[in-house]
Amino acid sequence: MRTLSLSLPSPPNLASPSSSPKGLLSLSRSFSIPQLRKAISTLDITYRPHDDTRLHLLNSSILLKACIRSRNFELGKLIHRKLIESGLELDSVLLNSLISLYSKCGEWETALSVFQSMGNNIRDLVSWSAMISCFAINNMEFDALVMFLDMLEHGLLPNEYCFTAAIRACSNARYVSIGHAIFGFVLKTGYFDSDVCVGCALIDMFAKGGSDIESARLVFEKMRERNIVTWTLMITRFAQLGCPGDAIDYFFRMLLSGYKPDRFTLTGVVSACAELGWLSLGQQLHSWTVRSGLASDVCVGCSLVDMYAKCSADGSVENSRKVFDRMPDHNVMSWTALITGYVQGNGQDQEAINLFYDMIQGHVAPNHFTFSSVLKACANLPDSRMGEQLHAQTVKLGLSSVNCVGNSLVSMYARSGRMECARKSFDILFEKNLISYNTLVDAFAKSFNSKEAFEFFHEIEHTGVEVNSFTFSSLLSGAASIGAIGKGEQIHARVLKSGFGSDLCVNNALISMYSRCGNIEAALQVFADMGDCNVISWTSIITGCAKHGFASKALELFYEMLEAGVMPNEVTYIAVLSACSHAGLINEGWRHFNSMYEIHGVVPRMEHYACMVDLLGRSGSLSEAIEFINSMAFKADALVWRTFLGSCQVHGNTELGEHAAKMILEQQPDDPAAYVLLSNLYASEGRWEDVAAIRKNMKQKNLTKEAGCSWVEVENQVHKFHVGDTSHPEAEKIYDELNNLALKIRKIGYVPDTDFVLHDVEDEQKEQYLFQHSEKIAVAFALISTPKPKPIRVFKNLRVCGDCHSAIKYISLVTGREILVRDANRFHHMKDGICSCHDYW
Repeated sequence: MRTLSLSLPSPPNLASPSSSPKGLLSLSRSFSIPQLRKAISTLDITYRPHDDTRLHLLNSSILLKACIRSRNFELGKLIHRKLIESGLELDSVLLNSLISLYSKCGEWETALSVFQSMGNNIRDLVSWSAMISCFAINNMEFDALVMFLDMLEHGLLPNEYCFTAAIRACSNARYVSIGHAIFGFVLKTGYFDSDVCVGCALIDMFAKGGSDIESARLVFEKMRERNIVTWTLMITRFAQLGCPGDAIDYFFRMLLSGYKPDRFTLTGVVSACAELGWLSLGQQLHSWTVRSGLASDVCVGCSLVDMYAKCSADGSVENSRKVFDRMPDHNVMSWTALITGYVQGNGQDQEAINLFYDMIQGHVAPNHFTFSSVLKACANLPDSRMGEQLHAQTVKLGLSSVNCVGNSLVSMYARSGRMECARKSFDILFEKNLISYNTLVDAFAKSFNSKEAFEFFHEIEHTGVEVNSFTFSSLLSGAASIGAIGKGEQIHARVLKSGFGSDLCVNNALISMYSRCGNIEAALQVFADMGDCNVISWTSIITGCAKHGFASKALELFYEMLEAGVMPNEVTYIAVLSACSHAGLINEGWRHFNSMYEIHGVVPRMEHYACMVDLLGRSGSLSEAIEFINSMAFKADALVWRTFLGSCQVHGNTELGEHAAKMILEQQPDDPAAYVLLSNLYASEGRWEDVAAIRKNMKQKNLTKEAGCSWVEVENQVHKFHVGDTSHPEAEKIYDELNNLALKIRKIGYVPDTDFVLHDVEDEQKEQYLFQHSEKIAVAFALISTPKPKPIRVFKNLRVCGDCHSAIKYISLVTGREILVRDANRFHHMKDGICSCHDYW
């Protein structure tokens, strides 16, 4: 009989052939990698009739398990080849180990062939459990569940390991219902209380498979035995499923229970701090990682990079960069975390792209998450060439069909108005999910293609994909962005019909839609009818009132919010400060700015400082505004200086305006807005040589300003106009109406303000230019296209000019029509020659 001779190296304490099996098993845990290699290399097949075959198989099993434990799969395969060459009849222990070996290295076909080669007399519960686990960990959930049922049909009852593998196969939305049935089986057989692994698998099944964090919590609370893995799993799932507060609570409970967090625990709880914006606790956890020697761990480092980026009060990624630079090793996750931090920061998209280049040069291959983030940065840049190059790269790497990459591509092309490319990016997605559909719906809606958005919405319904509250919210957001109130009202009706009328997310979107479309009364009604309101609901209605110039109502709602026990957040205070700014309530603004941290713990961010600069600048207190900027706790960014530059233009202060422009261009050398604002300031003073110099500089840098446009919705169709636009089919009638309006409003006192013509031409030509502004064209079109009682709602992407503001007030008087104009800053309700802003905007 051919036998296998296994000769092991002889380090100190090496067990002899006569050692007990227990001693041999303990030996398998003490092999170093060199010892393991030497032991396997000495495997020798010889004819030794008197050798103990059982002992040779046992020694082979020890070495094979050592290979699996150390993940030296190639050495394990070498043992398998030698076993095949030996001709020995392998026992179930070795065969089960071989199934485990090939399972863990991803070769499920070989694992299955080993399992199938075993006769029913050799297969045991371990064999079945190993094969079920093999399918489960190789993303073959269906095969795992079929194998589980086959095992039951063969009369075997599962143990805790088998249950763990089967439940793992149900940790997805497709099979979670089967997991519930297996859970009942677990309870009946009594294994729920017998093993921690079963409990962990059930937690994951409920959390990952059904997003049912409450059932996962119940499983955890009912477990008699817990370990660090169990606590960490709960903390991680809480953080991932939008319950960061619970994640932190469980972290403290874990500490009180005497467990010491490991790198996975700290990664989860730091991520929870990032979602909550809890910088102080995040810093304490950072200190803990340093003291415990885990700061160099790549997973912990990634979570710290993300935490500092999300918790930064001024949008800075300075601390994130420090953490990143101190990490001894970087992988794709750490690079992606920092790139994402730059993308999330204000105006740091170019830095994100530069970092992406550094990553490539460091020979770290980007993954789909990296491309998703850097494509978002490209979407924010005026030059689309970089985005196109990255798109080509994703195609080469086979990543363009991955959902998160495809969604970013759709968004990027939609931002630049290239809807055909956006649609193509959507069409090639390998597996379209609801997020993919929502992304394209939102893209269509925001690109003035409201008709296509609704057609695509119907297409979604025909595909059988069940729309959710986010779909409706996306459509409402799209309607709001272009002021399509007719479409918004249709969506509202569809919401009620679909049973989403009480959905909090949808109602918040309705408030925003109505207020942004000019119907603040309807927004207030939606808010009043809501049974449950959260901070977003309150903030949305306060923002709406502020944008419409109803500062008193906005502040009244803010005080009602506080009385209702709802804590304001950073966005709420932006709305409150904006309300004060639009109404010139300087003292009130100072009071809220100074108390936001003292009373509610809201740390002022860059946006809050920008609001205060706007408040002071609008009122003409430019010196006080510049003093405020210089006293800020951190360096003012381009947003603050851009806000100040706008105020300098309004009040004609060239000296301070030049200083503001300089500060902007130091931070953002290619920002066209700074050049345009400064050019307008020079033009208002007749400094045409300086205007020409700026325009020449912009041309050399290939910078273009955003073209002004206005639009109006008539009969559910959006009509868009640019300055001097003659492309509309009704252009002749529009300009006839403009001429008639010009004659009528001149008779009652309108005088063209040619200071708003930023071109060096004759006064007569300046007056002609004034009446070719896009907002006047839109108003004229609405007047000839809508019946008299209906309010006219005109929308503009830039700030309405002073002459248009004056002219439209007069037009509202001579026509008897209520005209609402929404510009980049706020709403102007004009009726009977009076504007709601009282000429303060």
